[in-house]
Parts: sequence; structure tokens; C-alpha cells
Amino acid sequence: MVTSVAPRVESLASSGIQTIPKEYIRPQEELTNMGNVFEEEKKDEGSQVPTIDLRDIDSEDPEVRERCREELKKAAMDWGVMHLVNHGISDDLMDRVKKAGEAFFNLPAEEKEKYANDQSTGQIQGYGSKLANNTSGQLEWEDYFFHLVYPEDKRDMSIWPKTPADYTELTSVYAKQLRGLATKILSVLSLGLGLEEGRLEEEVGGLQELLLQMKINYYPKCPQPELALGVEAHTDVSALTFILHNMVPGLQLFYKGNWITAKCVPNSIVMHIGDTIEILSNGKYKSILHRGVVNKEKVRISWAVFCEPPKEKIILKPLPETVSETEPALFPPRTFQQHIQHKLFKKTQDLQAPAK
Repeated sequence: MVTSVAPRVESLASSGIQTIPKEYIRPQEELTNMGNVFEEEKKDEGSQVPTIDLRDIDSEDPEVRERCREELKKAAMDWGVMHLVNHGISDDLMDRVKKAGEAFFNLPAEEKEKYANDQSTGQIQGYGSKLANNTSGQLEWEDYFFHLVYPEDKRDMSIWPKTPADYTELTSVYAKQLRGLATKILSVLSLGLGLEEGRLEEEVGGLQELLLQMKINYYPKCPQPELALGVEAHTDVSALTFILHNMVPGLQLFYKGNWITAKCVPNSIVMHIGDTIEILSNGKYKSILHRGVVNKEKVRISWAVFCEPPKEKIILKPLPETVSETEPALFPPRTFQQHIQHKLFKKTQDLQAPAK
């Protein structure tokens, strides 16, 4: 059986086309507030994604420490996304991780194809592009590289890029440091719900079972950016997502009824609260709807690391401490895998529903 593979978006973009193929053109209702992303990013009026300075997260001074933690908790409850600064991961390491990922995408096409994934056989790790799902046939303007980066004993090193030579070492060190940062964030979020400090970490799988999956998103220049999306609007299924980018704007958040373009904050890590933490907190922490937009002028690259619970081992449901008579459980019990399937099913239903 031959599976049809969409051409890589990068090869389409570099072929000199002036108009994009119809399968990349999004339905009109998905293209609201598209604007020029560079102009959108410069706007200072209106709501802005909060920047949270973690310098004092472990301060000796209880008052200073509490103020820092309170700001993080407030951003998680109000926005569910934030720019983290002074997060403890060095600028040098982040720059080198980005250079290594960029070097992979700069390899000749035939080199990258050696790492191609095969979604038809369930081999999702590796180099890929979104395949059309049967319901809408829509494609996204991106190629990507996806692999599990932590815990180290669960990695499949055969799929990791051999070029550039320092890719594995840099990505491994970065993943380990991010795992430490995730523990810190989860403890603050636990305390914010009045729980024991280690509770949320334990609920999402702890050191052994919480998986860190890295997806490097490569968004080529697009001749008609007003018609396409790099990534369609979605919420992350993860517990937390940490994102680096190459300082080209493109992330938009749906906040209070409007699409807000995130600023590019130097040396920051963008952090999303995912559905997993929203469910465990019974909706107190928010998993925000977001999308990736593209542009004509610059390639955008982002490095997203999704911290995900094991697919079957844990039942996700609001923790008893977050539920009361006045605040009943907002989410039914499901495994992580069932939650993913539920979202896909709901999306299919929405796509097949007659237009109102």
C-alpha cells in the first residue's frame, strides 16, 4: 500500500511558488485577526503575555520568595502562558541548542529524509510534515523534527540527528535542565492549590514516568501568510510545555476573545500550562488556545518540549482537594490517551457539523 506523503513545506517554499496549494489554505473562520505578525508584535496597547522573573523562586527571604511564586500562580490562573526569565538555564546553552537544531534543518533534503518518520506504522519520532487528516484535508505550513528527550533510558538514539555532531550532547543537557525547571514550576503550582509541594509532580508521573518530548517546528517563508497557519488553533495536551524560538514572532494566544501576538522576549522560555494540569486543578490553572502564524520574510523555528504523563498508567481527573459542592468536577476521569482521543473525536465532530 502506498501512502501519499505531502511534499515537505520547505521544498514547496523554496520552489518559488507565488500562491500556496489549496490544501494549505485555511477556512475563513480560522483566519480572524491575521494582520502582519511583525506589526502585531510591536503593538504595546492591549493585553500582553505576562513575563515572570524566576530569580527569587527559591529566595531565602520568605516574603520575596512568596511574591515571585504568587506572580507565577496568578499568570497560570489568568493566562496559562508566560515568558519565563532568569529561569536558570544559561543563554549560552539555549543558543547552542538552537544553532544545532537549525543546522539539522539546513542539511540537504536527502540527508533529512534519512530521519523521516512513518506515521502509517506508528513511528512518529523523526523528521516529518503533517499528513492531511481525512476530515478536513487541511495542512499546516511547517515541517518538524519530533523525539523523546527525557528520561534518558526511554530515548531512541537511532532516530537522533548525527549531524551536527554536538546535537545529542546539547539537546540532552538542555532536556535534563528543563526537567529540573519543570519540578520547580510544578511545586509552585501545587502550593498554589494548597497541596503538598510534590503532589502535582507525582500526579503526572514523577521522575520516572513524566516524558519530555521535543518538537522542533520549522516554519518556512510563506508567499500568502494571510491564508495559511503554521499550527492550527489548539490547546496543548501536556502538563507543561516549554518553548524556545529564533526571535521571529508567530505565537498567538486567544485571550478574552482576541488573538494576542506574543512578544519575542530575549533569553526567555515561553511556558504553557497544558490540559493535564488544567484537569488536575479542576480548571483553576488555564490551558490557553493558541496558534502559530507564518510570514513572507523570515523562517521561524521553535523548540517545544512537551512534558507529558504516561499514556495509560494514570487516571487524569480533578484532584479531590480542588472539588467542592460549589466547585464540582469540570472534567470526567480519563487516561491521558483517552483525553487525546476525546479531543480528536470532538475535532472530527466539529468539522463534520453542518455550517451554521
